Amino acid sequence: MRNLKLTLAYDGTRFVGWQRQAEGDSVQGLLEDALARFEGAPVTVNGAGRTDAGVHALGQVANAQVTCAHDITTLIRALNAQLPDDVRVRSIEEMPPDFHARFNARSKTYRYRIWNGSVMSPFERAYVWHVPPPSLDTDAMGNAARLVEGRHDFAAFQATGTDPHSTERTIFSSRVVVEPDCRASRQARLITYEISGDGFLRHMVRTIAGTLVEVGRGRYASAWIAEVLASRSRARAGRTAPAEGLFLVKVDY
Repeated sequence: MRNLKLTLAYDGTRFVGWQRQAEGDSVQGLLEDALARFEGAPVTVNGAGRTDAGVHALGQVANAQVTCAHDITTLIRALNAQLPDDVRVRSIEEMPPDFHARFNARSKTYRYRIWNGSVMSPFERAYVWHVPPPSLDTDAMGNAARLVEGRHDFAAFQATGTDPHSTERTIFSSRVVVEPDCRASRQARLITYEISGDGFLRHMVRTIAGTLVEVGRGRYASAWIAEVLASRSRARAGRTAPAEGLFLVKVDY
C-alpha cells in the first residue's frame, strides 16, 4: 500500500466545494473518481481543508492510499488527463503510512483579493471581490489586520450555525498589501489580504476580510477589530466576503 501526498490547484468557480456531496461536482469527488480508474477500486482522498463552493486553491493538499504501481511522473500525467482543466495535480510525493493531509497539517495560508475600482476587469471577476470607490484606506486595514495575530477566540468570525469543539486559533501572520503595479492607478487597485494560522473556522477568513473592508471604508477605526474579537459575537463583525476572492495558498507540515 502506498500513501500519496497530492498537491493540487483548482478554480473553484463551478464546484460545490472540495468535499464530495450528493449533488454537484466537487474536487474531492473528481479526484477520487480519477484515482479509482487506476486503482480498479474505490479510493478515499483526505483533504487538508474543506474549501467552500466558489473558493479556489493554489496549493490544496490531499493524501490517498493506493496499491497501483505507476511511477509518480506517470500518475501526475494520467490524473491530469482524467481531470477537467480547472483542476490540476501539481505534484505527488510518497509519504509514510501514517501521514494524513488534514491531521498532520501545521499551518495554512489563505489569500483574499479585493478589486477596489469603479470598473471590474472581466478577467478578474471570478477571482476577486469587487469593492467600488471610494478608495479603501489600506493603512487602516493593515493596522487592523495585525490585531488578529496571536492566540485568540475567533467565535465572532465564524459562520453562524457551526459548533466546533473550540473557537480558539493561533494566527502567525495577517497582512494587507496593495499590488505593486496598482499603487499609482487612479482607476483601480488590487488589494490582497494574506493570513497564516494553525487552523481556521468556517468562513473565518472571509469574515475577517469583510470586517477589514468596513475599516477601510472608514466606518470603524482599526482598533474596532479587537473589540469584535473580544465580543465573541458574529453580529459585531462585518459581512462575510464573497467566496470568489478567496484562495487556499499553501499547507505546511
